[in-house]
Amino acid sequence: MRTRSFIFVIVLALWPVQAFAQIYAWRDANGNLVLSDRRLDPAAQTYAVAGATAVRVTTPTVSTTIASRYDALVLAHAARHNLRPDLVRAVIQVESAFNPKARSPKGAMGLMQLMPATALQLGVRYPYDPEDNIRGGTAYLRQLLDRYDGDEELALAAYNAGPGAVDRYGQRVPPYRETRAYVKKISSVASVERRPEAPELAAPKTVIYKVVEVVDGRTITRYSTTPPTNGVVQAAGR
Repeated sequence: MRTRSFIFVIVLALWPVQAFAQIYAWRDANGNLVLSDRRLDPAAQTYAVAGATAVRVTTPTVSTTIASRYDALVLAHAARHNLRPDLVRAVIQVESAFNPKARSPKGAMGLMQLMPATALQLGVRYPYDPEDNIRGGTAYLRQLLDRYDGDEELALAAYNAGPGAVDRYGQRVPPYRETRAYVKKISSVASVERRPEAPELAAPKTVIYKVVEVVDGRTITRYSTTPPTNGVVQAAGR
């Protein structure tokens, strides 16, 4: 019996929550491997990560390059709507991981994951076009901030769950696990970006190993925080 092992190293951020973290993996239209902490593709496979309670995929060299492609658009539309650029970047990172072709199982589209009805309301004709998407997403974020008197937590909760849900709960963050985690995650990402001079304030990082073993023609995939004892280490791509 012959076993081949391929090991991918992924850098992830941990948050102190109870359940084990999950990674979603799929291939995009170009055949590239995409790893995310959110199921942005209905065909994604789910993998639990033993030893980690929550994850945020952060491939620093790749993600920085990808994010910089849209920085001019973020700065321009953030200024137009009087938004902090770091808040807009955080929304994009959490919503789509800077993937302009991202589509959620519920139909949210593009960098800022606009729902079809929202895109129509905002006049977004090409939701997968980065400029049109960021234009619409920042306008919507501004509308929500104005609706809730500048309260970012409520605006972000409404961005995730809809303003109707926020209003039903007396203009409070709804008690939905996903929405509360979403608000906390965006606030964390934005606050870390605003304090680059203090890297010790950033969320703690750990290394997660993805091991793919081929045993008798079957592919077995597992994730762990424990370094493997053998195999070829490769950087995981988006």
